[in-house]
This record gives sequence, C-alpha cells and structure tokens, in this order.
Amino acid sequence: MGIIKVKNIRVYAHHGCLKEETIIGSDYRVDLVVKVDLSKSARTDELSDTVDYVFLNRVVREEMAIPSKLLETVAQRILDRIFAEDKLVKKADVSVSKINPPIGGDVEMVTIKMSQKANK
Repeated sequence: MGIIKVKNIRVYAHHGCLKEETIIGSDYRVDLVVKVDLSKSARTDELSDTVDYVFLNRVVREEMAIPSKLLETVAQRILDRIFAEDKLVKKADVSVSKINPPIGGDVEMVTIKMSQKANK
C-alpha cells in the first residue's frame, strides 16, 4: 500500500452561507491524501497503474468551482468524484480550508477534514 499526497492546492472560490461570500469569493486551500496500492506502478513505471495527481488536482479545481454554502458539501463532492472516477483509490482524506474567514476575529483559516473508504 502507498500514499499519494497533493498538498496546498490554492483556489479562489465562492463558498459560504453569507451572500457576500458567494459574490465576492475568497481564497481556499485543499489538501488531499489518497491510499492506493503502488506496488504495480513501482514495477511497471506506467501512469495507468497508479492514481494520477493531475487527475486529483483537476477534480479538486472543478468541484471547488461549484459554489456551496458549506465546505463539507464541497469535500464530499471531491470524495465522490475520486471514488467514482478512479477505482484504484482505497481511501481518501480531503481537507478544505477557508483562508481569512469572515468570522469576526483574526483567524488564519478554518478547515474541515473528511475521510472515506472505497466500497468493496
């Protein structure tokens, strides 16, 4: 088994419960960790035998582009897409962070993290 990490994917998106957040938008950070059997790709040296991190980055960017009230909704969409489109993924963790959230204080970021395992 192995792990592929795509860290600090920076995205400007329009998520939030406040109308202003969906109009103005803000900066986000997404971190993704997928668990996958890397033994075959280590032997074959073929991209088709592993999970392509370009694919992972694309899924994050496409799902972050769809406005949602809650970060949990965005994270679940990312997980759903990963498992639907790449059967090699055994487990995935996604963290979605809103940078400088409008919560009335000096807060660097708020983060939600969700994990999911592949259906057997």
